[in-house]
Amino acid sequence: MAEARLVELAHRHGIESEYRDVWDKHHEQSDATLRAVLAAMHIDAGDSVKVEAAIQRHEQARWARMLPPAVVVRISALADGVRIQLPAAFEDRMLAWRITEEGGGVFTGSFHPRGLRTLESAGDEADAHRAAMLPLAVALTPGYHRLEIAEGIEPLAETVLIAAPDRCYLPESVANGGRVWGGALQLYSLRTVRNWGIGDYTDLALAVAQWGAQGAALIGVNPLHAQFMHEPNHASPYSPSSRLFLNVLYLDIEAIADFAESEAAREAAGAPQMLVELKRLRAEELVDYPGVTAAKRTLLEMLYAHFRARHLAYDSGRASEFRAFCAQRGEALRRYALFEAIQESFAGGEARPWGWQHWPAELRDPAGPAVADFARRHAARVEFFEYLQWQAELQLAAVEERCFDAGLAIGLYTDLAVSVDPGGASAWSNQILYASAAAVGAPPDEFNMSGQNWGLPPPLPDEVVASGYASMIATVRANMTHAGALRIDHVMGLARLYWVPAGMSARDGGYVRYPFDAALGILALESHRHRCMVIGEDLGTVPDAVRSGLDAAGVLSYRLLIFEHDSAGEFNAPATYPRQALAAITTHDLPTIAGYWRGRDIEMRETFKQFPNEAAHETQIAARVLERAGLLKALAREHLLPPNVTVDPASLPAPTSGFAQALHEYLARSPTMLMIAQLEDAMDVVDQVNLPGTVEQHPNWRRKLPLALEQWESDPRFAALTAKLNVQRPAPAQRPRAR
Repeated sequence: MAEARLVELAHRHGIESEYRDVWDKHHEQSDATLRAVLAAMHIDAGDSVKVEAAIQRHEQARWARMLPPAVVVRISALADGVRIQLPAAFEDRMLAWRITEEGGGVFTGSFHPRGLRTLESAGDEADAHRAAMLPLAVALTPGYHRLEIAEGIEPLAETVLIAAPDRCYLPESVANGGRVWGGALQLYSLRTVRNWGIGDYTDLALAVAQWGAQGAALIGVNPLHAQFMHEPNHASPYSPSSRLFLNVLYLDIEAIADFAESEAAREAAGAPQMLVELKRLRAEELVDYPGVTAAKRTLLEMLYAHFRARHLAYDSGRASEFRAFCAQRGEALRRYALFEAIQESFAGGEARPWGWQHWPAELRDPAGPAVADFARRHAARVEFFEYLQWQAELQLAAVEERCFDAGLAIGLYTDLAVSVDPGGASAWSNQILYASAAAVGAPPDEFNMSGQNWGLPPPLPDEVVASGYASMIATVRANMTHAGALRIDHVMGLARLYWVPAGMSARDGGYVRYPFDAALGILALESHRHRCMVIGEDLGTVPDAVRSGLDAAGVLSYRLLIFEHDSAGEFNAPATYPRQALAAITTHDLPTIAGYWRGRDIEMRETFKQFPNEAAHETQIAARVLERAGLLKALAREHLLPPNVTVDPASLPAPTSGFAQALHEYLARSPTMLMIAQLEDAMDVVDQVNLPGTVEQHPNWRRKLPLALEQWESDPRFAALTAKLNVQRPAPAQRPRAR
């Protein structure tokens, strides 16, 4: 049993002292885990004296402000009011409030503190405080407004008042009973006759056009977050350098305007040695990240040099567009580019330090004089990385335009990773936000029985609030800008994250709570501003309160067919799926249809020693036998069994494209708003995209699709699958172009 005062301190900082796992087993956190998580929050709880001191500091800080840095409130609940904390000295004074809307409108009012509804009180007679609700019965528009409290002309407090809709945006195509379908792809995996060994933004635009012509309403893609040019083998899109910026390795070199202008760049791209290298890169079965990076970087350097000499030097129209982009992205872009330039400066050395933690001490502070001096001395290198982001932004905007042109009812479906790499640009730029002595992960579950440590630093809840949710707002905006739908990876992280303290196993981690209601409000506001619907990847351990909160906010659930069954292996009928959901058969972290049927995932997890014991391995094998039979019975109930296949699994020794199409048709019959087909499943791929818990052992994020993009339209599997999906989910009307 944990110490009572230690538990109280933990609760004050959002740390849960107990939880239930995916098997509904109760766990109590040890004192060691609570102390380690507190230490990661920079709170010393080493003994009872330090615990008491920390509690007192927290209590003082809790009552120190009349208003928090930001308040998120639903427009429908404005009349209920916002929390205001008042010292006893103000109880008998007449105070005033003033709201200045984002658009310039002003609302004012006055109030007598003693007449406000009390929420709680604290302190003794000499230092009494009271928290109360201040009603704001005004007709605000959704947005970021300013609330001020004053006594006469003397200002007392102010905050950002974030007025949010109750629910996230839904497009007309699904808002009134519509059901649509789309495809999902890993951009790097696309083969084409013209790309440079990795899928690029032009390939994505072509895929959009092809799927759109077949009736798809959306195209899902892996996270497009900025990665690491200096360390190209660090390929996981879910461990990015920054979620605010884009992966420049996906740039189509030949689509950059400077390529058409630069004869030298065109000659370099057409040189015999380069042509041989590009042919090799295209032919590789796995993406050769270092090779692709080297080839593209050579040309990107030339294109930037051309742009600098031809446009920046003469202040051309394109130069003005670039400077406007940099100004709009502001300090965040500047720091990102600075990070890239500083890290690049170490890349040629023998040590090649990975991450800013290994830089000289004076460069670890992004606001320090050494970094400012570096920026002055290396202005062109910083500008080079700003230029790359500008080009990536232009090419992704072109993909969005292609979505409109192709008639996609929803458009691009992007993916937001749960956090950032600890050695990357965001962790360096915003060090105060992240807990460097802990990592996000997950407790043991059926697919990862030892638990997971994802190696990503969790945000500090107190800092999230203290910043007025600035990082959250910026991240959501950046990822909704060109999207019609946004998938939030591990959406439970809006409410709580599983922290694994440094030096401890994933089994010994603990949950930390976050301002869930505020996060949902911000999501809803930005969702409407960008006309972007929101899907929450809610697989794993999801508390009932989190699920109900997501549902009430209009966030779609994420339902995978391979998980939608009971303990006996009986799969849920399509009609039982929830309406407010996206349905898919499987996903990138799980086996493909072919791999699932063959037990390839179980085989690989055994190879890499991911089962805690042989009994667990055998349990998974036995369960898969039942599940295979369950899939066939489910198809039989819907009269979807392929020819010559019965409910006996032996009648289908290996999965066929007809079997995969039947499963997709099964899922398409569900009432879910969205249904997604994964390209790997359409092409009978056996091995999964990513095997969690492996890094070097498995070629994660590297496999290319077996079929070139130009061949999809003539492939009978593609045609048959899309035809079946269109029967179940006919294409809706095109969405409005204005956003």
